[in-house]
Amino acid sequence: YAHPNKLSFNHALKETAVKFLTEKGCNVEIRDLYEISFNPVLSSSDFITFSEGKVPDDIKKEQDYITKADKIIFISPIWWTSFPAILKGYFDRIFSYGFAYLYENHEARGLLSGKEALFISTTGTPYDIYKVRGYHNSLEMLQDEGILKFSGFKTLEHLFLVAFPLLRILKEKNIFLN
Repeated sequence: YAHPNKLSFNHALKETAVKFLTEKGCNVEIRDLYEISFNPVLSSSDFITFSEGKVPDDIKKEQDYITKADKIIFISPIWWTSFPAILKGYFDRIFSYGFAYLYENHEARGLLSGKEALFISTTGTPYDIYKVRGYHNSLEMLQDEGILKFSGFKTLEHLFLVAFPLLRILKEKNIFLN
């Protein structure tokens, strides 16, 4: 989950998903990247630790969550036609070589096969604008193919939800989420 505002549409989606899945008997672990103050910067010290055959503790902790999970739901807004920097940094640091993928005989092989993912992306831009300009295709190529499939995940679906029409309705009823 990658949104800093607890009054956001994204937060409401996360809370709804957790409630629904918990009621269905699912074991749910939340990784709120802002709440845990996740450091998204892949640093030179990370590379040094990797080169020594070790994994930095904060990266190992997140990798352990991914290892345990059968299914992962990613919920984030789309800002400037991409996901927030904190989520990009999560992929940069956590989906590392030797954990998420490796190369064998000059071929990439995803190491997280057997796992499934659902992406929920929200935007304030009307759906038709994103569709006509090809932004949804770009996001699916980047996130679903370039990150998840490359790492071995099967993407169950990538939902694009437009927040503004909903927000207008909620505002008219004096309920505010952003």
